[in-house]
Order: sequence, then C-alpha cells, then structure tokens
Amino acid sequence: MVAVLSPNAIPSHTPVLTEEVISFLAVQPGRRYVDCTIGPGGHSRAILDASAPGGVLLGLDADPAAIELASEALSDFAGSIRLVNGNFRDLRDVCNRYEFEPVHGVLFDLGVSSLQLGSADRGFSFQTEAPLDMRFGPDQALTAAEIVNEYSDTDLSNVIWQYGEERASRRIARRIVAARPISTTTELARIVAKAIPGGRKRIHPATRTFQALRIAVNDELTAIAEALDQARDVLGSGGRMVVISFHSLEDRIVKQFMQRESRDCICPPEIPVCSCDHKATLKVLTKRPVKPGDAEVSTNPRSRSARLRAAERLPVEVD
Repeated sequence: MVAVLSPNAIPSHTPVLTEEVISFLAVQPGRRYVDCTIGPGGHSRAILDASAPGGVLLGLDADPAAIELASEALSDFAGSIRLVNGNFRDLRDVCNRYEFEPVHGVLFDLGVSSLQLGSADRGFSFQTEAPLDMRFGPDQALTAAEIVNEYSDTDLSNVIWQYGEERASRRIARRIVAARPISTTTELARIVAKAIPGGRKRIHPATRTFQALRIAVNDELTAIAEALDQARDVLGSGGRMVVISFHSLEDRIVKQFMQRESRDCICPPEIPVCSCDHKATLKVLTKRPVKPGDAEVSTNPRSRSARLRAAERLPVEVD
C-alpha cells in the first residue's frame, strides 16, 4: 500500500523551470490548464496564480499520496481546481469526463518526484532501505521485486539496457540472478555496485539500474507516448504544451513527437510521393531544449538534468 504523507513529512519540493513553464504556456487570466503530473502542486500554484482571476486547473497524478498533498497545498484555490488520481495516459478520457476541454495549456513534469524519492517505504531510492516496490500507484500489479526476482537473466538484462542505457547490463543481470532472492533496495544497490568495477565518480553505480526498474514497473515510456497524442487532441487552437523531461529516453520521445507533429508529411524518405495524408498539428516553440540556469541548479541540484520542450497547437479544424 502506498502511504499518504502529511506535507510536513516530505522533503522540501522546489518545482523546476517554473518561470519558463509560465512563459511557454503563455498563462493568461480566465483560461483552462491541465497539470498532468501535479505532485505536491508547485507548478500548479504558479499556473493558478498567473491565471487569476478566473483561471481553472485540472490536476492529475497516478500517485494518490500526491493528490492528497496537492489538495492540502492548494486548498486556497479550492474553487478553481479539480484533482484526479489517475495516469496521464488517460488524459483524454479525464478531460471528457469533467467537460474540461478545449484547454489552453497542458504541462508534463516527467519522472520521479521528491515525494516518491523521499518516501522511505516506496523503494524508489537506493539510499534508504525499503522493499523493492517502485509503483507510482498502489493498484498497479507489477513491482520491482517481481522483475528482480522472477525475470530471466536475458529479460532482466534487456530491461536494464533498454530503460537505463546501462552498458554493464549483462554483468549486472548475472549478479542479480546469482544473488536471488533480493528483498530490499540497499541490498540490490550493493549487488549492482559490485558488478561495476571501479564504480563511477559522477553518479552512483546503481542509478541507471534503479531508473530502468522504475520505468519498467510503471510502463513510463509507453504512457508518455500515449499522453502526448492526447494532450495535442485536448488543446484548442493556439493552446500550448510544455514537457519537462529528466533523461534522454523521455526527451527523445518528446522531441520526436513534436518534430513529427510539426510536419505535413511523415512518409519515409524513400517514398517519392506522399501517401500518409498527415497534416501538421503543432508549431515547435523550442528549437533546442531549455535548461535551468546556473542559479537554479545551485539552489536546486535536482534541476540539473531537466530539459523543457514546448509546442503550440495549430488551428483546429471544426467539422
């Protein structure tokens, strides 16, 4: 079961690239916005402040603890916000259910949050002993423990390579299989560290393996691809989409999506005549990803790997 924490029980949370989020979303009073990863509510508060008076926000999160915290943190905006415990891969259905479309802006702040990293019993961090869980929501079936203890050597290696881009994936997988059963995060971290000769100076040797397990448990990359399509669909003409990613796998999906949706033809180069009938739906606003400045990184080291991309919805044809 996922524990629900009080605001005093979590580490301080500082949303990243907040000024850039407000700027690229072009937040204006009286408009509708969706925060697909509301977490403790930092970005949402900034959006609600900038959209007052009359602005409204729909906040989603797969983690029920995040919804509880956001409800408390944003209680002064109770009349302007609706919170939904759900995965952003269901964005279109949620917007339809609450008649919350078309919207003027959609925000994604991807990856794991300080709430999850700071919850000792969730298993996201290798710095604190905890069960191998890593689920964003308690209703999900798959846990990290099942992957670590039940996947074959080959399947485990593929997960660590595909989702962690870990060059030592095969060696790590063999060490894990040989050490089974493994029950805690710290136990797993020690096993992974021993599989990487000499360790690593910049990051902990287990960082990429833990990232891979978390992504696999929550099917994160598929969910992102599905949600981006839906975000485009719920945006009205001129609406903005802003996505903050924290590693290359996420950023690659976002970049390729925005590039594809900014072109009229997406046929392969070898096809001489267009046959796809695809029409551009987005205008890309960020030629290159926007990164935090030195000042933000110095005050919030977790922002260091953040990358922001933004796009604007082209005119929507009305039947």
